[in-house]
Amino acid sequence: MAGPAPGWPLWPLAALGLLVALAPGLPAATGAGQALRPAERGPPVRLFTEEELARYGGEEEDEPIYLAVKGVVFDVTSGREFYGRGAPYNALTGKDSTRGVAKMSLDPADLTHDTTGLSAKELESLDDVFTNVYKAKYPIVGYTARRILNEDGSPNLDFKPEDQPHFDIKDEF
Repeated sequence: MAGPAPGWPLWPLAALGLLVALAPGLPAATGAGQALRPAERGPPVRLFTEEELARYGGEEEDEPIYLAVKGVVFDVTSGREFYGRGAPYNALTGKDSTRGVAKMSLDPADLTHDTTGLSAKELESLDDVFTNVYKAKYPIVGYTARRILNEDGSPNLDFKPEDQPHFDIKDEF
């Protein structure tokens, strides 16, 4: 009778090692001292009333700075030199400044969500700045109540969240 092939007792251990390494749900081996990290995520998206948004006007050094354009609230803290206290665009913060962005105006009368009477050129400028400046540079942290709710407080069934790579909207609402 022939005996087992040389090295026979080692193949079950090799198979077990391969199974453990490839099994789903088990942590994979990492380099020396490296731990697995979850995917990076931005801050949770939330609904802001005018009063809540006003708290993030850049007056406090250690607080985030938010501004809204077209009802979308952006965290512009990384641009503190532009939006912080005493900075050139600080007037836009802590509110929905859609009209001011469209008109390229810091006039207090223009620092509102109201787009009534804007020209086609101003509306085009608004869309350009909204997409190529705010959505491109700053994370979305929420929406104004006016964007999500109708005047009577009922849900706006036409609400569509903005796409942005740092969050998955289905996890937020």
